[in-house]
Amino acid sequence: MSGFVTKPEPVQVPGLVHLHTGKVRDLYRDEQGRLVMVASDRTSAYDWVLPNSIPDKGRILTQLSLWWFERIADLVPNHVISTEVPAGAPADWAGRTMICDSLEMFPVECVARGYLTGSGLVEYRESRTVCGIALPEGLEDGSELPAPIYTPALKAEVGEHDENVEYEETAHRIGAEWAALLRQTTLAVYTRARDIARERGIILADTKFEFGRRGDELVIGDEVLTPDSSRFWPADQWAPGGAQPSFDKQFIRDWLTSPAAGWDRTGEQPPPELPAEVVERVRAKYVEAYERLTGTAWA
Repeated sequence: MSGFVTKPEPVQVPGLVHLHTGKVRDLYRDEQGRLVMVASDRTSAYDWVLPNSIPDKGRILTQLSLWWFERIADLVPNHVISTEVPAGAPADWAGRTMICDSLEMFPVECVARGYLTGSGLVEYRESRTVCGIALPEGLEDGSELPAPIYTPALKAEVGEHDENVEYEETAHRIGAEWAALLRQTTLAVYTRARDIARERGIILADTKFEFGRRGDELVIGDEVLTPDSSRFWPADQWAPGGAQPSFDKQFIRDWLTSPAAGWDRTGEQPPPELPAEVVERVRAKYVEAYERLTGTAWA
């Protein structure tokens, strides 16, 4: 069992139709047919959306995505039209809202991996492959791969796991030309972002993108290269052979699986509320990631 501990009621805004409440984002459509994406401060772990929020998280995710969109604009266009807050919306939407083109989204999570960890590590230990891609012997948790690899997944509903698949499965689902373009663009964007992050003392271990089509044009959407969609590691602490310190919500996962939480992640009970110190430590990691990557102080 998983999902929302308590699913929030959508905010009602004149002229906007609520479409969907996701783990983090609320999605609306305006009177011009555009999508309005609002990043909340909600956070999730182990497929549960938790009762606590992380202050400023939605704004950090939005502002960091916008920063990255500018730096990959020559590689792929994005879906953002405006960051204006719609008339009548809460003041709290400022800084966390993107008005976007309505795209025909591909049902594929486009994952690029430059380092071995997570679900890729589990498969590698069993078969020396990741999503069917053969890798050399001797790699460890946190090892850098000989070259970045593209490992797509099929999108899942809230509360379900995305399903890692081989590249050929995506070609079967969406067509060979689009599948090839998704792979090419994913690896190009990952490589650009990896190099930018490396200059700032951060390792981009892996990341996932979502793409759609605007006619015959490939467009990147949703969020990009944030601590929610990527594994960022401090380069000066990188040590293959075990779990790496990261700029994400690992503090939450660690606490939820500790005796202090008293929670069984394999059971049916929802997770408990997070202690204030865990919330603050996670917020500090999001802020640090933003500041180190952009070189700008978080206001």
